[in-house]
This record gives sequence, C-alpha cells and structure tokens, in this order.
Amino acid sequence: MGIPRIGIDLGGTKIEGLLLDAEGRELNRLRVPTPAGDYDGTIRAIVELVDALDPGEPGLTVGVGTPGSVNRRNGLHRNSNSTCLNGRPFEQDLAAALSHPLAMANDANCFALSEAVDGAGHDGAVVFGVIIGTGCGGGVVFDRRVIEGRNGIGGEWGHAALPRRDGQAWTPRPCYCGRTDCLEQYISGTALESEYLAATGNRLTVGDLVERRESDAAAAEILATFQDRLAESLVWVVDLLDPDVIVLGGGLSNIDSIYDVVPQLVHERAFSDHCDTPIRKAKHGDSSGVRGAAWLHQEG
Repeated sequence: MGIPRIGIDLGGTKIEGLLLDAEGRELNRLRVPTPAGDYDGTIRAIVELVDALDPGEPGLTVGVGTPGSVNRRNGLHRNSNSTCLNGRPFEQDLAAALSHPLAMANDANCFALSEAVDGAGHDGAVVFGVIIGTGCGGGVVFDRRVIEGRNGIGGEWGHAALPRRDGQAWTPRPCYCGRTDCLEQYISGTALESEYLAATGNRLTVGDLVERRESDAAAAEILATFQDRLAESLVWVVDLLDPDVIVLGGGLSNIDSIYDVVPQLVHERAFSDHCDTPIRKAKHGDSSGVRGAAWLHQEG
C-alpha cells in the first residue's frame, strides 16, 4: 500500500476529508459544511476539500463514502437521505471534476472496510460492520475488499425485516423505503426514543435512557428489548454469512451492556452446536467512515 490516499465522508451537515500516508497514518484532516440541497455545490465542496488536502505527490487516490449507492443499471445515485444526489450521475460527475482516480461506496461499507483494514476486525478475513445510530446499516468486507454484490446492495442490513419469533406480533412500522418493519425502525436511536415517548409520554435521548435504566422501568424494558432484537437480527447474519468478526459502530454501539448481553444471545441462538463469533466495538469510532473511504483504493 505504497500510495498516499484521501478519504472523503459526505454527511448531511458536514463533509470530512482525511489524508493518510502509505501506512495508514493520518497526515491531515479537514471539515467543511455540506451545501445542503445543492448538487453542484456538493461536488465543488468535495473538489475544493481534495485540493486542500492534496500533498502534491504522484499516485494520489480519492475515496468517497456517501449515503445511498449507485444504481448499476443506469449509473444514477439512489436511496440517499441527501436527496439532491438521488437520480443524478453523482459518481460520474464527481470523477470528471477531480484530477485523481475516484472510488465510491456507501458509508456503511466504508465503516466496515476501515474496521477490517486496521480496526476492531483487523484479524478477520470476513468482517460484518454494523452502524446503529440515528438509523442502522451494514457492510460486508472480505479480505479487505468491500462486497457490494450483483445489485450493489450488499450489506443493506438495515432494510431487512425484523425477525419475529415465538408468535410475536405488533403494529407494523412504516419505513421511508416504502416497506414496513425494517430493522432501522426497531434497532436505531430514533426507534428507541420513539418507543419511550409512546410508553411514557416523555421525551428522552438514548443517552438519558441508558443513564436512567436502573431507576426507570420503561427505560430498562426498552433497552432490554433493543438488545434482544439486535441479537436476533445478528443471528441470521451469523447463520447466513458466518463472519469472523462483527464490529458495531454508531451512537448505540457505546452502550456498554451490549457487549455483555448480545454476544451471549447470538451464541445461544445461532444454528450451530458451537458459536464464538466476536462482537466488538469499533476501534476508530466516528472516524471509521472517512478512513474506510480512503482505503477503497486497494493495491494488487
């Protein structure tokens, strides 16, 4: 990996850029506001950020992590909460505006790649990365390469249906994707806060829920249900993919009890007489997305 590389993390409110050296050491980091709703302005902001980070060395590459993904049939961006990108040839237009080779991937895939290369999953060949924050998503990495799949939707775990066991039934929850009962509607920070509001009539942040779980029965029940749902949702990942490591990121990954409760439940429920899949907290935290974007260009 003997080339300098720039990673760009395109978020809804900010664009972060990172320059790594050949060994993955951080050399420079910059942030600029995202020009919300401005397609051309977003491209200009990324180009200017790359130019500001460019060390002037030959062979520089640029990787960009974005919400959503590229439709391989027509090259148009889709499924992004930065809606100005949707239906536009974003990857093509950005590549034309940059003077360096470009690679682009979904931000959850970038998270998984970062943790697989030199993070909490560095010792695994197959790594499943999970982001559980405001929403939830996933990414699959094999041998330090993102697996996007035939349709470019590999790892879109957040829009699989919540597994139901033991005759469980509840009122379906609509998702912005047009379907109901996606994982994102149950194992995200937004979901937990909505459940607490419905149960008590009061608004609390996830951080408040965690702090009050010893004295607040509703908070304790919601967090316990969340951990059970997270475990059940990871069981089918283990049964289908059997990854070497599962890495958790996003705001909810900071709930320490996850790492005591969820692995045990997954190991008990997986379709095997023995399961020891490690479930780890991300090493690079909020920096995983931009670091993974930088690693999108692989040598060899």
